[in-house]
Parts: sequence; structure tokens; C-alpha cells
Amino acid sequence: MTEEIQELHENAEEAHRDPGLAPVTLSMAVLAVVLAAISLLGHRAHTEELLLQNKATDQWAYFQAKNIRRHTYELFLDLLSVLNPKDPEAAERIEKKYSHEIERYQDEQKDIESEAQQLEKEVVTQQHKANRFDLGEVCLEVGIILTSLTLLTRRKLFWKLGGLAGLVGLAIAASGFWVK
Repeated sequence: MTEEIQELHENAEEAHRDPGLAPVTLSMAVLAVVLAAISLLGHRAHTEELLLQNKATDQWAYFQAKNIRRHTYELFLDLLSVLNPKDPEAAERIEKKYSHEIERYQDEQKDIESEAQQLEKEVVTQQHKANRFDLGEVCLEVGIILTSLTLLTRRKLFWKLGGLAGLVGLAIAASGFWVK
């Protein structure tokens, strides 16, 4: 970013010597400000994407922990069914207790799985947003480069192409707000 500021400063000095280039320099400054804002939005979208991915991973780990516990109880009941207990009534109470625990874990797993899947959908949405901001950023950078070529070549075509690339970049980045 400091390189861009240095370039803008040099361009401003050039425009001071040739007043006809002042609009070009002003355009570059505007594109640089918009680029900075869109870069920030892209970074924040990527950060949100990573945070959501971590939450989804944690949720799947929680799901797996419940699954392991449920399987442990099922194994215990399988073992209990092949053993000959000394106290059948106590064995029946234990069987009921662990059967209820298995059912409880199955119900909890459904909710946990649903939440993990929802978080994964949110990760994809944030990824699409971030991609839009990134593509908009690239277009704005191209716009700044094309506009700066106007200062070197004195051809207004580059200024127009740079402005067009900047508008395209802005439109693509703005579309990131409508990604659902």
C-alpha cells in the first residue's frame, strides 16, 4: 500500500506540472481509496469464513464425541446381553438407563449435525463474498495501473479504460453484499 501512496504522490507532482492531468491523478486517488475499502471488506470476509469454518469443525468434533459415547453405551449393552448377571433386576435397570442415554445421544446428535451443516453453508456463503471482494480488488488494481499509463503516454484512452476497470471492480465487489 505504501508503494501505491508513493506512486500517487509522484503522479500528483506530475499533474502539478501539467494541469490537464489533474483529473487523471484525482481518478487514481479515488480508485486507490475504493481499493483500500474493498480490500478491507475482502479481508474481513476471509476472516469470517475462517471463524465459521472453525466453528463447523468444532461442531463436527462435538458430534463425533457424542457418537463415541453412544457407541460405548451400545457396546456395554451388547456385553450385558451376553453375560449372566447375578442380579437380573439390577441388570435390567442398568440396561434401561443406558438405553435412554443412547436415545438421548441420538437426539442430540441430530441437532449437532444440523448446526454443523448450517455452519458449513455459512462458510460457503462467506467464501463467495470474499471471492467477489477479491475479484473487485483485482479489477480496481488494474484500473489504477491503466489510469497511471495515461500519465506516461498522455493518451486518454488509458484513463477511460482504467475508469471502466474501476467501475467493473466496484460493481463486482458490490455484488458481494447480495451473496446469500
